[in-house]
Amino acid sequence: MNVQSNETIRIGYSLSLTGPVAENTKSARLAHRLWEEDINLKGGLLGKPVALICIDDQGDASKVPEIYKRLLDLEKVDLLLGGYGTNTLKASLPIVMERKRILIGLMGLGVNGDLQYPDYFAMIPTGPNPNTALTEVFFELAAAQEPKPLTVALLTADAEFSRNPVLGARENAEKYNMTIIHEQTYPLSTTDFKPIIAQLKEINADILFLCSYLNDSKDLIRAIHNSNYRPKMVGGAMIGPQSAAVKTELGPLLNGFVNYEYWMPVPNMDFPGVADVLQRYQARASAAKVDELGFYVVPLAYAQLQVLAQAIRATGSLDDALLSEYCRENSFETVMGTIKFGKGGEWAAPRVLQVQFQHVENGGLATFRDNRMQVVVSPEPYASGNLIYPYDPSK
Repeated sequence: MNVQSNETIRIGYSLSLTGPVAENTKSARLAHRLWEEDINLKGGLLGKPVALICIDDQGDASKVPEIYKRLLDLEKVDLLLGGYGTNTLKASLPIVMERKRILIGLMGLGVNGDLQYPDYFAMIPTGPNPNTALTEVFFELAAAQEPKPLTVALLTADAEFSRNPVLGARENAEKYNMTIIHEQTYPLSTTDFKPIIAQLKEINADILFLCSYLNDSKDLIRAIHNSNYRPKMVGGAMIGPQSAAVKTELGPLLNGFVNYEYWMPVPNMDFPGVADVLQRYQARASAAKVDELGFYVVPLAYAQLQVLAQAIRATGSLDDALLSEYCRENSFETVMGTIKFGKGGEWAAPRVLQVQFQHVENGGLATFRDNRMQVVVSPEPYASGNLIYPYDPSK
């Protein structure tokens, strides 16, 4: 699509600015605003200013198709951008595919696995096999310990977002010769996990694999910390411990938990521009009432728009087909480092971190500004310390 000579380039999308994932999406929105300011200070794109048109989908996937129709048919946006997370991204794809538009989605796991839509690109570093990659480093790390853990219990929220990580956990347990001896789901509304943890204590699996959301992650961590169940490793696929609000609320209760991250302040992830973006984000985060660190969402959200901008500049066009072709064939330099897309629009190579909380003494924000107490324990190129094994909440 081409715009008229004096028009603003309008990029439209939805975000769940209210609802269960708002803690993360509001961070993404501020990162997008920073990009919008930066690009316009540099003269915009194709000599035109850029405006982001963002509509709150309230975390309700059923609202997303109509929002994207509105953006295209009423708002007349020039380009679309993907929203945040698996549920809403999946809901946007039918209209995107029907209109043959390019879409770069933020942090959706395995969104395009079945559809294989050639114009979809994933801004999540889980690589060509996203379901297994999210949890593989966790199980690989466990398998390298002495004594090797042999049994696994899976405890997961009964929700759409947990289905793909659980599939991956089953595959990885088998790959590393571990036996799943218990699987259990719980309603997202659960607040009292004491009976569940007591039951798990009786089962006594070596590994307790958790796939949880923001609020239930907090309640789970409290319940495990306060119990006498001590699996050899605990964590894996929890959404929540990446958030500054969760970190500062729980403080020392996080000690020993191992969980995934996509970016951390370690030397080999000091990609060009990322420190500057995070510094400017953090300076505005408190007033904007968003995550005060931004490590989890901000680099990926900013890179999401960097990719689109680089494709526009390289092609000199807003044509969706040309932009998609460019994204399939080229690599991009971003605040998340060099990104190359592969099969299904996923990253050509995975880059999922495992972080363990160690020796956390308080819930002060300064505690979590570096990697001293949230230690990258795997993979090796990004590691900043060693795993404390077995799980010990006092360390």
